[in-house]
Amino acid sequence: MLDAVVFNEAGLVPAIAQDASSKAVLMVAWMNREALQETVDTKRAVYFSRSRSRIWRKGEESGHVQHVKEIRLDCDGDVILLQVEQIGGIACHTGREHCFYQKLDQDGQWQDCEPIIKPASEIYSATD
Repeated sequence: MLDAVVFNEAGLVPAIAQDASSKAVLMVAWMNREALQETVDTKRAVYFSRSRSRIWRKGEESGHVQHVKEIRLDCDGDVILLQVEQIGGIACHTGREHCFYQKLDQDGQWQDCEPIIKPASEIYSATD
């Protein structure tokens, strides 16, 4: 299964998390071979954090786990699509439903257009 996936020069492949019910795009992250294999094995979204240079199990700090319902590979083999059940209704570390909460307005400025469900300060402790 892993041999069909085209990982980039850093050994990563982009992964899009999509709500399995609404089909809304929740977030985009990266996976290495280990993260993808663990995701397949556990049916829980596991990513590779580039900023931390380590495996990141979605929800490990926030509790906002993604249960994987289906995994798809695009036609070029270089993008993963995860259809997930988002636990807690929050996928973004900012406390929003999804990460795509900024919209370009007519003046060329990015404007927040989605509400914060729960402030990040209430999701993550100072030790996280």
